[in-house]
Amino acid sequence: MSSEYNPYSAPASAVADNVEFKRLERATKGLRFGTLLIDYVFIWVFSFLVGIVTVLIFGPAGAATLKTIPPFALGIVIVLFFYTFFEGIWGRTPGKFILGTVVVNAKGEKPSLKQIVGRTFCRMIPFEAFSFFGEEGWHDSIPNTRVVLKRSL
Repeated sequence: MSSEYNPYSAPASAVADNVEFKRLERATKGLRFGTLLIDYVFIWVFSFLVGIVTVLIFGPAGAATLKTIPPFALGIVIVLFFYTFFEGIWGRTPGKFILGTVVVNAKGEKPSLKQIVGRTFCRMIPFEAFSFFGEEGWHDSIPNTRVVLKRSL
């Protein structure tokens, strides 16, 4: 067919044809594993500081109260607070700051608080860490978020 009008061709748009979409570079699995290790060190330090501050403020009664809380439950609360706080405000945990990654939604923008909370709760799914043997982890696929390199934004 020649250059004459074809009613079955895709429509052309002068505006859309000139738009350059920035391709976000996803963080590698190795980089993400590194952020996990760094974040776990920060979570451990944060947990230690919670214990110290509790004892300094409430004394022996605070220490006794901490001993009555099951460690598993206290750990879940601390992890939920840690990830929701950092990713909710900056989209980055300390590990992501150090290694240069950031959490974004499917459009490459800052995720909503609902997505961040969903990501954080998905981390509590048993065997979720093994979901990274696939394309992406459940804490990314379920709330529809991605971890990308900060420099690609």
